[in-house]
Amino acid sequence: MSPRRSSDSGVREKPPASGRPSQESTLSIADRSISPRSLEEASLPGFDRHYSLDDEPIWPKSWKAYTALFGCFLLMFNSWGLVNAYGTFASYYKQHLLAGTGVLLLNLVGSTQCFVVLSLSFVVGRLLDAGYSRWLTGIGGIFVTLGMFMLSLCSGNGGQGDGSYGLVWLTQGLITGLGMACFFVSTTVAATWFKRRKSFAIGIVASGASISGLIYPVMTKYLIAEIGFNNAVRCVAGVVGFTSLLSFLLAVPDPAQIWRKPEAWLSKRVWVDTSAFQHTSFCWFAASISFLFLGFYAVFFSLEEWAADFGFGIRDQVPGAFVDVTLGEQEVQKDAIRTFWLLSIMNVSSTVGRVGSAWLSDHFGAVNVHAVVTTVASLLILILWTLATKLNAAIAFVVLFGIFSGSVIGLPPASVAWILGPHPTQQARLGQWTGMMYTLAAIPALIGPVIAGFLIQKFGNYYTVQGWSGACLFVSALCMILSRVYTHKERTAFPAIGKRLSSAASTLFRRSLSVEKGENTEAPMKGYLCCVGKLAVQAFGV
Repeated sequence: MSPRRSSDSGVREKPPASGRPSQESTLSIADRSISPRSLEEASLPGFDRHYSLDDEPIWPKSWKAYTALFGCFLLMFNSWGLVNAYGTFASYYKQHLLAGTGVLLLNLVGSTQCFVVLSLSFVVGRLLDAGYSRWLTGIGGIFVTLGMFMLSLCSGNGGQGDGSYGLVWLTQGLITGLGMACFFVSTTVAATWFKRRKSFAIGIVASGASISGLIYPVMTKYLIAEIGFNNAVRCVAGVVGFTSLLSFLLAVPDPAQIWRKPEAWLSKRVWVDTSAFQHTSFCWFAASISFLFLGFYAVFFSLEEWAADFGFGIRDQVPGAFVDVTLGEQEVQKDAIRTFWLLSIMNVSSTVGRVGSAWLSDHFGAVNVHAVVTTVASLLILILWTLATKLNAAIAFVVLFGIFSGSVIGLPPASVAWILGPHPTQQARLGQWTGMMYTLAAIPALIGPVIAGFLIQKFGNYYTVQGWSGACLFVSALCMILSRVYTHKERTAFPAIGKRLSSAASTLFRRSLSVEKGENTEAPMKGYLCCVGKLAVQAFGV
């Protein structure tokens, strides 16, 4: 193969003296087989035959990679982690601050957070791909901290019936949700550093949500008993603000990352990468995530009330709070446990699932692992949860589902990265494709918990919710399997197509040369052949 030349100047490209590509030349140097003009062609999942991950170190050598990993961990800690912690707030609202408010309306606050985070993901993802991660983390930190602090100002004295549902929805549901939206997709910044351990890095970041789902509820419930609801929320806002500042300083992307800054931001193609929907594998995977969010959080929002109704869960003596955080006599009584601990155990278990499945994904493929764990999670809901009538069975379900649910909810970004393929130019679209996938799941995430609340109020039992949630996850698993099948087809079919087109390009060039020698006088055909030939060479690197 002849040395590649710049498509604009005709001069062979040379790396800078430092040995590391500059940001301006990253696209042409780091990507040795794709020129800037062929970026659209590089979105094809199979277009990776001139790039090997073996050229990358197993672990990044720069210390900034690991500080960025911790910064992204904190981003997830303050985004989806706060969503996981909402169950504690909902319990206090139902018993105390918003006494008399129905389950459907209470679930709407949590589902609004999910909806805002997911619906804005395509915008955040595109800005992330353009290199504006620092802006996103900064603005997100302001909104999340402001929303939590304003919650403490609009709840009266924090006593019985002092709250206003509309203001709680506005501050905790909408404003905080806007900040979390800026954080959520930005967590993929860590993936820019870890080329060969991308899934593992994403798994470490995702574990921030489960750890946050333990720390924030314990902190909130303890402080409510000590200093009251309003001051407890202010303390939570302080922790959110401090950790958000750390993430702003630490979550810095790899400077060698390819940035895709558009010439016109108002173009529709800037915000929606229509080429993604030409890949059947991505379409099936996006459908799987929509079904996933339709039924996933019904488990988390319903777990405590389910345990209390079945008699092996004890509601708090002090609404929404406790003084003793150990498993003493007040926490475990005969065949019952404080309902709060069931949710806490589930969040701790999910940490194991997030990290473990991420490690497996680097070895067996993210979508492969994702399909398996989602199938197991659906069966746990449909079988084990519905048959759990004693405390031991309930704890077994909580532990097992916690492990697999952590895998299910933590792997989507890694699965999208796997569908895209390893080439740096393909990975430059990770933020946008991940964002579009989550945005498509925004409506299901909004109506899923509301449907669960309606089923509980309508039928007065939890079997309907268990069936609904389990069926949604099972359909999600089937869609993931189809995505895996089509990914395999695309990756095996594309090189064959490329080989045929490369051969055709060579033939076209020979015919164009014969035109120049006077063997063919059809000038229009000459221009056509040259154009098509160069396009094929540019697209396939021959």
